[in-house]
Amino acid sequence: MLLAAVTALGVLASAGAGLMIARAGLRPVDELTGAVEHIARTEDLDVRIPEEGTDEIARLGRSFNTMTGALAASRERQRRLIADAGHELRTPLTSLRTNIDLLLRADAAGRDLPEDTRRTLLADVKAQMLELTDLVGDLLELARPDETGPVRETVPLHDVVARAVERARLRGPGLTVRDDTRPWYVPGDPASLERAVVNLLDNAVKFSPPGGTVDVRLARGELTVRDRGPGIPAGDLPHVFERFWRSPSARSLPGSGLGLSIVARSVAESGGTVALEPAAGGGTLARVRLPGTAQPPP
Repeated sequence: MLLAAVTALGVLASAGAGLMIARAGLRPVDELTGAVEHIARTEDLDVRIPEEGTDEIARLGRSFNTMTGALAASRERQRRLIADAGHELRTPLTSLRTNIDLLLRADAAGRDLPEDTRRTLLADVKAQMLELTDLVGDLLELARPDETGPVRETVPLHDVVARAVERARLRGPGLTVRDDTRPWYVPGDPASLERAVVNLLDNAVKFSPPGGTVDVRLARGELTVRDRGPGIPAGDLPHVFERFWRSPSARSLPGSGLGLSIVARSVAESGGTVALEPAAGGGTLARVRLPGTAQPPP
């Protein structure tokens, strides 16, 4: 009877100790489960798991905190993108609606607007529609998931630059666009690279003074675009590739602030680098370096 009693007490003590140890060991798992259930119920990504210890459970907690932090940052970027896009869309839409309302009121009243005024309003409507089209295209480009990846093929960069130069000459009829390009073939997405080069030249045209000159040069994988505009203040250079960022001096000009961010993304996808710097003698120099070859691959 004594042996049975001692054995029973030993079993009960062992069971109690095992239960206490199990509860202590599984407490982080319970906290992690509770945090996951809370996030699934409330979508609150600010929940954090204590990261005490160096065991596997603590490692799991740190990984969970890293994951929720990344999700929260992604949601914040998405929210900021939507807010910025809405702000940028509001301006051309408001102007477009005002011009169309003016035309409709004139027709409803049976009063013809002066021909010059009507022509100006229609030109403004067309310009605003083009601005909206470019903005939507930029947003679609930025919304493309990174994990899908662009098309990868050999792109004759000199042909891309030649087409962009022709477009720049059409957009800036009073400007002189001088180009000097050498053959260069790069791996990348043709549409994405062409959009990047076009954006660089469009910026140069937009900020060039009337009668100014834009120099475009491509040699040994380095593309430079130099304008003679007012230049970029040194304090603004770290921000020029941010989405929707616009210099205070450029906020009165057409544009959404997305062009250079698309340039940076497209160049990075092709393994290159892009930078803006003050040009000697005034203006801005855009410098793009892309890996490639002077001869087309076999």
